[in-house]
Amino acid sequence: MRKLNTFLLIGTAVGSVIVAESTGPRGVGPEFAKFYKSDGTFTCISNPSHHINFSQINDDYCDCPDGSDEPGTSACAHLSALSPSSPEERSPLALPGFYCNNKGHRPGYIPFTYVNDGVCDYDLCCDGSDEWESAGGIVCENKCKEIGKEWRKQDEQRKKALRSGQKARKELVRQSSRLRKEIEDGIGVLQIEIRTLELKVGDQERQLADVERSEKARLVKGPAKGGRISVLANLAKGRIEELRTALIDVRSQRDTALERVQELEAILYKFQEEYNPNFNDEGVKRAVRSWEEFVVRKNANPDVDRAAQDRDLDEISKPDDKENGIRWEEWEGEELGDTDVLYKFEEYLPKPLRTWIDNKLRDLRVFMVQNGLLADAHHSSTSDSKAVTQAREALDAARNDVNSRKSQLTNHQEDLTKDYGVDDVFRALKGQCFSKDSGEYIYELCWLGGVTQKPKKGGANTGLGNFVSIDKIFVDDEIPSDGKGLGSGDHVALRYEGGNHCWNGPSRSTLVVLGCAEKDEIWKVMEQEKCVYRMEVGTPAVCDSADEEKPRGKDEL
Repeated sequence: MRKLNTFLLIGTAVGSVIVAESTGPRGVGPEFAKFYKSDGTFTCISNPSHHINFSQINDDYCDCPDGSDEPGTSACAHLSALSPSSPEERSPLALPGFYCNNKGHRPGYIPFTYVNDGVCDYDLCCDGSDEWESAGGIVCENKCKEIGKEWRKQDEQRKKALRSGQKARKELVRQSSRLRKEIEDGIGVLQIEIRTLELKVGDQERQLADVERSEKARLVKGPAKGGRISVLANLAKGRIEELRTALIDVRSQRDTALERVQELEAILYKFQEEYNPNFNDEGVKRAVRSWEEFVVRKNANPDVDRAAQDRDLDEISKPDDKENGIRWEEWEGEELGDTDVLYKFEEYLPKPLRTWIDNKLRDLRVFMVQNGLLADAHHSSTSDSKAVTQAREALDAARNDVNSRKSQLTNHQEDLTKDYGVDDVFRALKGQCFSKDSGEYIYELCWLGGVTQKPKKGGANTGLGNFVSIDKIFVDDEIPSDGKGLGSGDHVALRYEGGNHCWNGPSRSTLVVLGCAEKDEIWKVMEQEKCVYRMEVGTPAVCDSADEEKPRGKDEL
């Protein structure tokens, strides 16, 4: 069948049935009828200096340089060979072709070379008027009624698919907007977390410096011998932990008992309020009197401040730490002399006084170490103390948290600057994949990811490129009857490059050209040149609302 890329139809809207009668000679479209008003002389349309007799129109002889005197014959068809190779050049033909009225379907033009060629071009001229001469005895009956009916049915299906695609695109845009908002909110949260963690890093740095300073000021001691003070410290620590555990258990039992007492008191209060005093039951009356006396005694001796007592118990139940408790690690595992005990006497002083004395003693120890009066504890050991190691690990953990949050923040900020197409629509599709079985291979496309060729008979997959950019290209194709095609016009295209290297060739790449469809589907895959692929894909992501008003192909103009 002849190519349709020369077939032009005119109309006011896609899918409408247009009835336009030609008022001029055979083959003249309504928009050119004004040039064919008979006054005895005809002026060539593109060459107004050329005049011929009106009787020479459609006489099967090409008189005008632009072929306008033969709208209904193929006499000037040879001029089509001079048609320009680019839109910038001007065609010698004044008319777009032979006009077919196609009543019952849609009017349009066909090439002059098709006129009276003995072929019924029903896909172009369904009324058969292009074969008016019945060349070779061929008579082309008018089939516009049936063809128009079928076309309108298919057109309605295409419109339905378009509306579904537009609805799906709106949902994609909503999803993309929500995803973008989540990223923007995430950036705000990360910025707050980073500032908080940076403050924590500062605190950890100061703590590490304090611990190192404290360790540096410690007296050098001999190897641990497990002396009496160490044993005593271990026993004291264990006993304190036992008492702390017992205290927690007793407190829990107390709370349970208090809940039961409150429950019983509530029952008795209700009993006091609801019992019938006129009921002559001495046992009940004695019980009520006893309850009333109990309430009087209770009010006379109110309970202690439970909240204050609980706060005191909370403090006692807390495990020892470096700020509020005894630093057991300094007492355990080594023999402490009298001098060491003397240096630790501030452990038993109130915290404000203890802190002041501790700072003064540390300053004194550092001064003595720096002046050679005491040995440097760091020089006497090949590794850091447990306290320094823990402080350094805490600092490293805090710095890692900051770096992790900063990396996430950078990724989010870069993501907001990426091109996700009009309305950010491809953000909602990112990472989603779908495929097409083409017989020998299965082709898989991942949105903004990669294109893969998978052999069905075994073997390694072949990468046909990774996503690089979103572009726009012009396509001049016709749409098939099922509507699964691109059509003529500008189309969104995704470029995938840097795929597996071809033997003795370039790295594989794929141009993915998009058309409107109800769902994501691969329509066609072709290798345009060595290792350079073109994929035509349908997706609701490009179903613009304006598509319903603009043509998608030359068969819909």
